[in-house]
Amino acid sequence: MIPVERIESAIMEIRGQKVMLDYDLAAVYGVTTKALNQAVKRNADRFPSGFMFELTVEERNELVTNCDRLARLKHSSSMPHAFTEHGASGKSEASIRK
Repeated sequence: MIPVERIESAIMEIRGQKVMLDYDLAAVYGVTTKALNQAVKRNADRFPSGFMFELTVEERNELVTNCDRLARLKHSSSMPHAFTEHGASGKSEASIRK
């Protein structure tokens, strides 16, 4: 189990919403980021509308600048996804862990 402090430190505010990045949410569910994003694409109908969004280049660059732990995103070819509280909720867990 992931400590509550780790989860709390992964929550950030982007576009006025509290979100978790796909990388952090994948760690919570014990899957790879790639597997998480594939599961979301396959099961999009099981998630509430507005449950996630893709960061813009500017948003990603700001995160890389302000969060040392996200430096690995600097050279990533894909934009990270941000999951809202509803997208990260337990009711979506079964779709992710499949």
